Amino acid sequence: MIQAGHAGLIPAQIARQIGRHRATVCRELARNQGPDGTYYASIAHVKAANRRRRPKSFKLRSNPRLCRQIELYMDQGWSPGLIAQVLAIDHASNQAWRVSHETIYQCLYVQTRGLLRADLHQQLSLKRSARVSRTGTRRDPSPFKQAYTISDRPAEADDRAVPGHWEGDLIVGKNNGSAIGTLVERSSRFTILLHLPGRHTADEVAAAMIAQMRRLPEHLRRSVTWDRGVELAAYRDIQLALDTTLYFCDPRSPWQRGTNENTNRLLRHWFAKGTDLSVHTAADLKRVQDSLNQRPRPTLGLRTPAQAMAQFLAQAA
Repeated sequence: MIQAGHAGLIPAQIARQIGRHRATVCRELARNQGPDGTYYASIAHVKAANRRRRPKSFKLRSNPRLCRQIELYMDQGWSPGLIAQVLAIDHASNQAWRVSHETIYQCLYVQTRGLLRADLHQQLSLKRSARVSRTGTRRDPSPFKQAYTISDRPAEADDRAVPGHWEGDLIVGKNNGSAIGTLVERSSRFTILLHLPGRHTADEVAAAMIAQMRRLPEHLRRSVTWDRGVELAAYRDIQLALDTTLYFCDPRSPWQRGTNENTNRLLRHWFAKGTDLSVHTAADLKRVQDSLNQRPRPTLGLRTPAQAMAQFLAQAA
């Protein structure tokens, strides 16, 4: 049993007294005990100081010849990464002439750290004089941070017991250059297609959705669930105009709008992937919409979505 100091305590007892885990005490004793198994704190402290990593001199401050060589390479358009690789090969046996690309960047962006020319950053491809933080706000903030998520959607929408809850998305055409908006009512599977003849920006999608859904009675536009596409960044305008609530799927979880996903798969019969969807007129979309809504559905007991929607409208009347 290891003895510590002159008190004769075992590691578990020492750990309890100093408020540390006994494994920490065991490691400390194993590292610093003497040949006779005795532990002296003063000797352990000296050993720890000797093991501590000592600061190194900055290589590009103490080697002017290396700095001149780096400047020559950079004036020829070489990147710090390429320079570091070439130096490692050309001076494989001379550690003094080997430098990492990170050291070069530090010298370029913090002029007091080395002997490179102050204007040398102009030779970089992006010509930056300072680093751009990776933790900054280079991207635009998400427009959905304050939006409701699908977990906030009421239970009546999940079990399809109450009509008026919709799911939506875009069917995108060739090279993302054209699109058609799709809206599907969860209870009846009734489909509405949004004509987007030009671009499919947030403003255009919002205008098309508002124009189509305003034709519905209020009780049939209780909510809309959408994927987190930027095409619905103007969701607040839609909520205000339609007096409804928009919910958004979790990131990278389009399957949470399963009814809409299945409907979009059916719509690919008319709107094949990789084709230009802008050639379809509003009348074309209306014909496809009517065709799909008059198709019997096993989930509705072979009723059609149009029949189910007509029943909801009749009940409201």
